[in-house]
Amino acid sequence: MGAAQISRARFLQLTGAVAVGTALSAGHAAAAGRYEGTHTKVHGRRAGDVDPGGVRYRGVVYEVGEGETPATAWNPARTRADLRAIRHELHADTVKITGDGVERLTRTAAEAAESGLHIWLEPTLGDMPAGDILDHLAETGRFAEHLRRQGVRVHLNVGCEFMLFVPGIVPGATAVERIENLVKGNYDPVKTAQRLHRFTTRAAAVGRSVFHGPLSYGAAQDEDVDWDLFDLVCIDYYGWFPHRAGHVRELRRYQRDGKPLAITEFGSCTFEGAPRLGGMAWDVVDYTTTPPRVKKELVRSERTQAAYLTDVLDVFESMNLYAAMAYTFITPDAPHRRERQLDLDMASYSLVKVIPDHPADPDSAWHWEPKESFTALADAYARHRRRP
Repeated sequence: MGAAQISRARFLQLTGAVAVGTALSAGHAAAAGRYEGTHTKVHGRRAGDVDPGGVRYRGVVYEVGEGETPATAWNPARTRADLRAIRHELHADTVKITGDGVERLTRTAAEAAESGLHIWLEPTLGDMPAGDILDHLAETGRFAEHLRRQGVRVHLNVGCEFMLFVPGIVPGATAVERIENLVKGNYDPVKTAQRLHRFTTRAAAVGRSVFHGPLSYGAAQDEDVDWDLFDLVCIDYYGWFPHRAGHVRELRRYQRDGKPLAITEFGSCTFEGAPRLGGMAWDVVDYTTTPPRVKKELVRSERTQAAYLTDVLDVFESMNLYAAMAYTFITPDAPHRRERQLDLDMASYSLVKVIPDHPADPDSAWHWEPKESFTALADAYARHRRRP
């Protein structure tokens, strides 16, 4: 997989190791001036909406990267079926479509609109020149505006975690190199904050020039963002606390700007103890072996994943958050196998498990089956939709 095709799933694996918000916050005040655009007001529920309280938009993340093999590549027919399942089996009303490739993003968004889903578009082209990333955003944003003018409910995120995706903010030619430099402290916090702010300002300006609906940016929990640039706060949330009060306290700090708070990712891997590891739970597979093997004596537990997802969703509901989108619907490159050491799905955040039709063939066709987390979220989403 080339540097330009790094998937969101792979990127989550990389970014889980980095918590740099504290180091960068000191430099934020020195960042350049703010974008003075006309912001879209984010209103409350429409008159026809069913649920009078709780989270407004409930959904799931759907990734549209190229895939690591022909068997796992993006496929329009499979995508169409997946989106129908998201709408009618998961009972979601929203899908966040993320990844790179304008055609993949826009075709998936069009299919989601046909399925009756609210669309949250988030282009995430990485490890490319800044101009290319902004052009990719502009093309995607124009399509989002086209959908919006047709009456489709759509939001646009101008990207996510720019500090790691965009070259020139942190030293390093690739996301992997930038991660290593952050972990080793090989960067200037003040200059990094200034560069991050400058690029986020440019991205916000591009987004507003082509899209006139609600605009935001997908931020890691510890990333320092100038939310004055956007209409709402979007956080990728992988927090773990033994009691719900810890989640509430953590989430309250993102509401200080007085803007609606959307959780654009929340999730857990599929083994006992995974929720405690949050964004680092993926790191239990040795990818240097052929085939890759689970490194630790883990116990597969779909129940653990399901319990975490429903517990934090309940917190989001109690706080009346703007949106909550589970990460992620499917991870084709992490198949489930009966042999524990080969069960890469344990290190996956997906709601469904990929089952190879011919397990011994690395290029085998495959199908998916719902995990307990899928069923649990489907019940929760359906229950809220039925409220009078």
